[in-house]
Parts: sequence; structure tokens; C-alpha cells
Amino acid sequence: MKSLIQETPAGLYCEVGDFYIDPVRRVSKAVITHAHGDHARVGSSKYLTAKEGRRVLRTRLGPSANIDTVGFGEKVLMNGVTVSLHPAGHILGSAQVRVEYQGEIWVISGDYKIEPDRTCTPFEHVKCHTFVTESTFGLPVYRWPAQEYVFEDINRWWKQCRADNVAAVVLAYSLGKAQRVIAGVDASIGPIFCHPSVELLNQDYRATGIELPATWLPTQAPARNDWGGVLVIAPPMVSNSAWMSRFGKTSTAIVSGWALTRGTQRARSVDVGFPLSDHADWPGLLTAIERSEADQILVTHGYTRPMVQWLRENGKQAREVVTKFHPDGTQRTDLLFADS
Repeated sequence: MKSLIQETPAGLYCEVGDFYIDPVRRVSKAVITHAHGDHARVGSSKYLTAKEGRRVLRTRLGPSANIDTVGFGEKVLMNGVTVSLHPAGHILGSAQVRVEYQGEIWVISGDYKIEPDRTCTPFEHVKCHTFVTESTFGLPVYRWPAQEYVFEDINRWWKQCRADNVAAVVLAYSLGKAQRVIAGVDASIGPIFCHPSVELLNQDYRATGIELPATWLPTQAPARNDWGGVLVIAPPMVSNSAWMSRFGKTSTAIVSGWALTRGTQRARSVDVGFPLSDHADWPGLLTAIERSEADQILVTHGYTRPMVQWLRENGKQAREVVTKFHPDGTQRTDLLFADS
């Protein structure tokens, strides 16, 4: 008897419903958990995503993409299979995919975190028989400090940059992390300038109803040679680019879950790191797994083998789902900071 959800070269596939979930190749019908590039790819004939994420997915896939949306919890039938999307708490519009057929229920979580933030709908625990969980930070060492303390540290650093008359540059992924930082900092400290890739998505967030402090492109600023005290939000890939050179003397920070451990600042050549992640930490992963009440746990993305081993040692039926992003079952270092 075939599994309700199968692993194929194109990704997770529901044969009876004839749809893929976050496919890695072009397919006829794709259910998308969220708009990050390792989950949403151009070229499929038709997409289904959460209504909250429509604008950011459109920005990522382009104007020609055929995108349908449903509200969180709304049920749709796909060839007799009941599909619904439920909040994953990762970024704006991120969803878990609940698939039900003949009494069997699967939940494919995508990326998620169980700690709420003001830029997306909080994670919803959904009961199922099989739970497919990510494991990006699937090691016991990863335990996030409370986000309010992290933002206090970011604000303190920004104030020090202002006192030192240098620009405070935050390197953060353009979709999700950047907006979370903008929403969480104390905007009274100074003006906030953004890289164009960040500002484009800021507009999507605001249009979806997410409140963010005022932000500007550097080109919108009055002619100035002194950028001391401003906050600059930019993706990590531009850290040593010509775009950054306009700000003169800077202090640079990385905002990422990877900043929790040693070596991050040295690896990214930054002055400071702030451990704020849009993924669940080790306790968060275990909480989501336990509250799913699933009989079977499939583990994908990241530290899959340690998580599977721990689950098995603690009486769970678990196995690894290998993807192109960790072909040997380990975390690939070239993906660090992508959306962490």
C-alpha cells in the first residue's frame, strides 16, 4: 500500500490528490508552505498558498505565476483529498500543510518556530498521524534566549553606534528576518535605511497589514556624507559590496540563530552577532513534535540524524527524509544564514 505522501525526485507528492508540497522541480500543482527560495520555486503551473503570504510569494515568483490562496484553517478538496493550511509562525504567510484522506492525517510543517512575533501569525499545533518536521537547529545546544532580551541587546548596540558616530549595519535575510528586526527595534533611536531587496518586501508586509516603523532607501535620504547613528538593514550577501561603501565607518552585526555558538562572528567577519532565529530551537522542535501526537515523525532539513536518533531513543517512530539541501544528512555550511 502506497503512503499518502511519497518522497519523489520532485519533492513530497500526494499521488491520490495529485499535488506536490514545496516541489524542487516544475510541477503541475504545488502547495507552498512559504516564500523562501528553498521552498517556493518558479515554473510550476499552479500554486496554492496561505492568503497571508500571497504578496510576498507574488514578489518572489513574479507576475505570471498562477497563485491561488486559502485562509488559515480553510479546507479545500483536491481529488477527494482534504487540504488545509495552518500557521507555522516562521515568516509572513508561512503555513503547515494538513492533508487528510480516508481518516489518515499528515502535517507537513515546512519551516516553523513556536515563539510568536509581531510580523506573522503564531504557530498552531495540529494533531496528526504523521508529522513532517524540519530540524535546522536540531541539536540540544540550540536554545534561544527570550527575544525581548535580544532586542534589548540590539538597541543597546545601536545606541553605542550612535554615540560612536558610526552606522549600525544589521545583516539579515531580506524576507522575514529583516522585517522582524525592523518591527522589534526601538525606532526612536534613529532612522532606518534598507537595501532595495528588503524595502520591496517591507512594502508587501505593510500592504498585508503588518505594522512596521518608517524605513527608507539610502537614495531617498537627503544628500549626506555622515551616516553615523543610522540603522541599515541589508542581506548578508551585500556585506562587502560597493552598495555598503556609501555608509563609511560602520559596525556590522549578524542576526541569526547561528550567532548563538562560537565562530559565527569570525566566519561572517562581523563585529557582533545576535541570536534571533525564525526557526524552532531544540525545545521548540520537541514541543511541536510532542503536541502533534503523531505516531510517525519524518525529519528533514538540517540536523536530521541527531534528531531521528534522539526520537528513536525516546520511544518515537522516526526516520530521516533526505533533501538536496543536506544530501549526507548534515547541515550544509553554504546554507548558513540563508533564512536562519
